[in-house]
Amino acid sequence: MDAPTPERLLAWLRRANEVAARALAEGRHPFGAVLVAPDGDTVLLEQGNVSAVEHAEAVLAREAAHRWDTSYLAGCTLVTTVEPCAMCAGTQYWAGIGRLVYGMDERALLALTGDHPENPTLDLPCRELFARGQRAIEVIGPVLAATPEIAALHRDFWRRA
Repeated sequence: MDAPTPERLLAWLRRANEVAARALAEGRHPFGAVLVAPDGDTVLLEQGNVSAVEHAEAVLAREAAHRWDTSYLAGCTLVTTVEPCAMCAGTQYWAGIGRLVYGMDERALLALTGDHPENPTLDLPCRELFARGQRAIEVIGPVLAATPEIAALHRDFWRRA
């Protein structure tokens, strides 16, 4: 896989944040994810958060695993607004998606949510989880240029929730 440019990373993350904004407008937590094809241009799937156990990344990774084999998914990129939790990172790992890009890290999310009962954040960085596996997953993030836009959705949501 070619290394994405900073401009491409920001474009992907803005697309994922649009998905998160749609989830928010539908009354769900503001998380969004997209799956980018190996060509770096084609968005294969989009997914907003569904529920506390159906996170955007996990639902997207499961759907991707149903549609494509791991040899194809190894060249794809999962782009998500916030660093995946252990459940979502594990689902990406098992699906075989070869790259992860995220905008805001889990600790920054925790700073916004605090001890909110709807987001009992796990302090387990995705890189640590991936390091324990046998598949290599490239991780790019946090992408600080995208963090303020992503954090804005969360700041407003968790204040009201």
